[in-house]
Amino acid sequence: MTALDQPTAVRPGEELAAERLAPYLHQALDLAGDLTVEQFPSGFSNLTYLLRLDDRQLVLRRPPFGARIASAHDMGREYRLLSALHPAWGKVPEPLLFCDDEAVLGAPFYVMERIEGVILRSRVKAGQTPSPATVEAAAGALIATLVELHGLDVVGTGLGDLGKGDGYVERQIAGWTKRWIQARTDDLPEMDRAAAWLEENRPPDSAATLIHNDFKYDNLILDGEDPGRVRAVLDWEMATVGDPLMDLGTTLGYWVDPDDPPALKNLALSPTTLPGNPSRRQVAERYAALSGHEVGDGVFVYAYGLFKIAVIVQQIYARYQAGHTQDPRFAGLIHAVRACARGAVQAIERGRIDDLWT
Repeated sequence: MTALDQPTAVRPGEELAAERLAPYLHQALDLAGDLTVEQFPSGFSNLTYLLRLDDRQLVLRRPPFGARIASAHDMGREYRLLSALHPAWGKVPEPLLFCDDEAVLGAPFYVMERIEGVILRSRVKAGQTPSPATVEAAAGALIATLVELHGLDVVGTGLGDLGKGDGYVERQIAGWTKRWIQARTDDLPEMDRAAAWLEENRPPDSAATLIHNDFKYDNLILDGEDPGRVRAVLDWEMATVGDPLMDLGTTLGYWVDPDDPPALKNLALSPTTLPGNPSRRQVAERYAALSGHEVGDGVFVYAYGLFKIAVIVQQIYARYQAGHTQDPRFAGLIHAVRACARGAVQAIERGRIDDLWT
C-alpha cells in the first residue's frame, strides 16, 4: 500500500511560533538544527503537526485555536495515557515530552515519535484506491484491534482512574445532550428526538474497559506491507474507562454503507464504502463474535454513535460560526449534523442498523 497521509503547509491562523518552539525542543530533547513545521491536514479537533529537526521527525499535538472545552482538549491527560499505554500495549506512539508552559506556544502541547505507515482517509487520491483484499484485511484489523483494546487490563496499565466506569451510559447520554443544547446554532428537531429516545431506552452498563471513543480508519496507522496489521492507534483525546459497546457505537456511527443516502456518504467520515469492507451489521456481528459482548440489534449504540458524532461536529461548527477558526472545511458542517440526526432517527424507526433507506 502507498502511504496516504502526508503533511502539507500549515493552515493560515494555525501557525506555530517556531522562534520559541525550536529553542525549547533543542533543550528539552537535546536536539540541534533548524526546525521546519508542516501540518497534517485531516482531522477536525486537536491540531497535529510534523516537526523536522536534527534529522528527526516528531509529531506535535495542541488544542485548536479558540477552543474552550478543556476536558476534550486536555493535552496533559492525553500525554499521560500514551505514557501508560506505550509500554503496556505498544500500539501507540511513544510520547517524548509534555509542555504546559503557555509562553512557548500559547497552549499546552505534547510531542511524540512519528510512526510511518498507511492511514486510510475518507477520500482517496486517484490511483491510490486499495484493492478489495487490502480493504478486507484492514477492516479485519480494525475490528480485532478494537476488541484487543477492550480486553486490556485497565487497572494493570495504571489507567483505572481515567474515568468513573459505573453509570457511563447514563452520563454519556446526559452529557452529549447537554453539549448539543449548548452548541446549538440551528433548529434540528431530529437531534432533539434522538436525544429523547436515547434517554428513554438506556440499557444497563456493560463491564467497564478502556475505550477510545473515536475509533475509526483514519485514527489507525496500518503497516505498509501488511494491511492486516495495525502499527498504532492515534487521537486518544476522548479515551476513558467506560462501556465498550458505546465505543463500538461510535465506530458504527462512522461506518457508512454503500446503500446509505448521499447525505451520509457526503460526510466522508471514513472510507467504509470501498469494496472489501463489511457492512455495518457485519462489523457489529464480528465484534460480538470476537469479544463475547452481546450487541443485539445494535440500534441503541448506532443511534448513540451518530448522535455523538453530530454533537462533536456541531461544536466545531459553532466555533467556526463564532469566528474562532477560519478553516473553510467547517463552513458546511451543519449539513453533516443534520445527516447524522436523520440517520439516527431512521435506525430508531426501522429497528435495525442496515438497509435503512429502502
